[in-house]
Amino acid sequence: MPDTAALRRPAAVRLAWIGAGVAALGLLVVASVAFGVRDVSIAEILRGLSGDTDGIAEAAVVARIPRTVLALLVGAALAMSGATMQAVTRNPLADPGILGVSGGASLAVVIGIAFFGLSAPYAVMGVAIAGAAVAAVFVYAVGSLGRGGATPLKLTLAGAASSAAFMSLVSAVLLPRVDVLETFRFWQIGGVGGATWDRIIALLPVLGIGALICLATARGMNSLALGDDLAAGLGENVARTRLVSSAGAIVLCGAATAVAGPIAFVGLVIPHLCRLLIGTDHRWLLPLSALAGAALLVAADVVGRVIARPSEIEVGIITALIGAPVFIWIVRRQRVREL
Repeated sequence: MPDTAALRRPAAVRLAWIGAGVAALGLLVVASVAFGVRDVSIAEILRGLSGDTDGIAEAAVVARIPRTVLALLVGAALAMSGATMQAVTRNPLADPGILGVSGGASLAVVIGIAFFGLSAPYAVMGVAIAGAAVAAVFVYAVGSLGRGGATPLKLTLAGAASSAAFMSLVSAVLLPRVDVLETFRFWQIGGVGGATWDRIIALLPVLGIGALICLATARGMNSLALGDDLAAGLGENVARTRLVSSAGAIVLCGAATAVAGPIAFVGLVIPHLCRLLIGTDHRWLLPLSALAGAALLVAADVVGRVIARPSEIEVGIITALIGAPVFIWIVRRQRVREL
């Protein structure tokens, strides 16, 4: 992790970046509603928001609002989850996708729907959160084996291998079931095109609980960054902070994956960017990560709709194209530090 003193920022600078994040997010929300297979004007947006859906443009505006809201929620959740995982594991490569947590949630959702016929939103999210928790425990246990304990490299390798295994099992469950495969074809990639208000309303309280847990343990995450011994010497209950913070990250990741599919790299890219801007204090880092994560996913959705007209590219593909080079850069940067 970067040195805390080197990345400390004045409160005015942090507030300025928060304000800039809110402004950028507002512009992206307008762009998300305005651009798609058919572009709409500001006047048409206002008519659509006022309830006039007689025209094609106004109907398009109304249809785009749920997917925009879902992109906001999922992006914020994944970014906060990634920032929390990086703090808990002290691993700059931690991300729900890279550590296999999203893969575990995906496998649990597919099994629940294919074999047990789950359909209720809270049941699906509950299964996804349980799968994410099992995957997180498994990866951490495997990464802790051998000399040195759970090092960043071992956790990353264990997570990558587990994620590949989980996605292979997902394919094994889906391929013989053509009806289920058609339903999950785009969900497997990760997208927000199937957003509905019912799913969003069901998602809100779950993400709210996860976000509150992470924010409540932000001060404890700052202590963990100093090392377990020093954190304990400062009076921090290291085991409890790790457990509670991890629970918040798992809830955020599991619920987001259940609704939008396994979207990778948001939780890796955004926390690193936000640390460069405002420092490593998680009391500021988590809110800015939520804003930036929401902005990234909304932007990825807009780009996916614009460049592939009249079709669209799912956000999971766009974020992978952005995140893969950043992941390589972070790995190279860490290797240079270790030399």
